Amino acid sequence: MSALPGCGIAVMAKVPRPGRAKTRLCPPLVPAESARMGAAFLRDVTANLALAAEAAPIGRYVAYAPAGDERGFDGLLAEGTGLILADGAGIEAPGVAGFGRCLLGAVRAMFARGHAAACVLNADSPTLPTARLREAATLLLAAGGAGRAVLGASEDGGYYLLGTAREHAALFADIDWSTDRVADQTRARIRDAGLELVELPPWYDVDDRAALERLLAEVSAPAGVSAGADVEAGGGIDDDAPHAAPATAALVRELGLAARLRLPTPQMDEI
Repeated sequence: MSALPGCGIAVMAKVPRPGRAKTRLCPPLVPAESARMGAAFLRDVTANLALAAEAAPIGRYVAYAPAGDERGFDGLLAEGTGLILADGAGIEAPGVAGFGRCLLGAVRAMFARGHAAACVLNADSPTLPTARLREAATLLLAAGGAGRAVLGASEDGGYYLLGTAREHAALFADIDWSTDRVADQTRARIRDAGLELVELPPWYDVDDRAALERLLAEVSAPAGVSAGADVEAGGGIDDDAPHAAPATAALVRELGLAARLRLPTPQMDEI
């Protein structure tokens, strides 16, 4: 069997189903639309990983839960994306609970597959600049990578990426998940573990109307602007350019969201 790429990166995700996916986008979306949006995000995030893997040794995964949902991802992921069960079962570490067990399980699974480094990545940032994925892998695989942690903080106080070159369960311990304290608490855990903290530039999660409007502005750029924005004229990846997110852009056009978001937000009992 051929050697695995150096750095595994796993997107933390569930199968997007109406009423369970991107619910904070309802309204302005309705549940069936928010599920389709979640599916488009998954397609774009995994395609973004594939693009990054052209420039860095990256193994690509979706870390999912619950068990038995594997077929629900059929047709949603970029070709070559593997699946890792990350439901937290059997994960025991002091202070690690809830979502932290899922994250630790994903990291542990990637190291068990032989990767020299492992990152967990959110599924809510389809326009994340591709270069940040490449940079995370490069930093962890470089000399001294075993002594550092790479953190990409989200603008809402969480993080979109966390990676290390060794398993450090304590990075997931005693974290107030789903709050604006997650990134700061993780920084503290990194310092306590004696690791060098390397931070990527912040990015945003698409989980409310304001973020959805920002996303629309990015994916609705004129043809020829966003579609090639990830790649500079010289062939490299532009660190600041949003990923084109073609699946999300196509759904935005199909649903006519640009026009709809100019209207007053409907109440759910009006839908």
